[in-house]
Amino acid sequence: MSSHDGKVIVTVAPTGGFLTKTDTPHIPTQPEEIAADVERCHGAGASVAALHARRSDDQATCDSAIYRTMNTLVRERCDIIVNNSTGGGVNGDMVRVRDDGSRVVDWDARLQGLYGGADTCTLDAITAYVRSPLGEVLMDTSPSRSAELHSAMRDLGIKPEWEAFSSTHLVQEIRELTTGEPGPHLVNLVLGLDKTFQNALPYSPTILQDMVTHLPDNSVFSVSISGSDQLRGLTHALLLGGHVRVGIEDYAFLETGEPAENVRLVENIVHIIERLGMQPATPDEARAILGLENSHEH
Repeated sequence: MSSHDGKVIVTVAPTGGFLTKTDTPHIPTQPEEIAADVERCHGAGASVAALHARRSDDQATCDSAIYRTMNTLVRERCDIIVNNSTGGGVNGDMVRVRDDGSRVVDWDARLQGLYGGADTCTLDAITAYVRSPLGEVLMDTSPSRSAELHSAMRDLGIKPEWEAFSSTHLVQEIRELTTGEPGPHLVNLVLGLDKTFQNALPYSPTILQDMVTHLPDNSVFSVSISGSDQLRGLTHALLLGGHVRVGIEDYAFLETGEPAENVRLVENIVHIIERLGMQPATPDEARAILGLENSHEH
């Protein structure tokens, strides 16, 4: 496991696959507004943007054309590292209703998220039911599908961002598929979604410490925490040598309870990083930490 040696990668997740402008007026959902928002967050210290695509009606999609438009607009404004989701969301293009009436996240729609020209893409080797306004939606990522996603990313020159919602995810597919692969391996430890994702865990100091001990060898880890424990948990992550993620996708509020703009969330975590005697990494420093120095041209 690699520590950050005082340089911390700050990832901003400005949109996500769930929230709408009804939930918070500050969420950017269309490519132009996402790009403008990411530029502000880059200026505040973010070096990675974890992006979800939305259709023109703000419903979730992994449409590669929308991703490519968004990624291009982001790169025209700043040199931030671009991460695209292959999970998408639980409505719009992402949900298919099966013959028995149950809902599942559409596999072919998820694969489209690989073709937007991102530097990294999320790889959720996770099978779980997700609670949504539509009811339960199954995210069905079997071991063979996890291997398919991993192989496709390797062929496209994309670095996987492995997402782990519990230690189980770290010691099964993630460990199996990273064994023998050149690192560093980028792993995002996701906590606080236990009310939304089956098999997910809340944040506690003990749980985060346990997950860090189960990381695969030669890992760079970042931590995402949903809910009001976020700043406490991310401070803990920094002390453990981890990197951090903030943004409306994870927690859309300031400590006062008022809805936050993404740039304010970045500024808040950068303030904590600096108070701890660390510095936010620049995008080039982040590329070196993540092994993206020779990343493919877009």
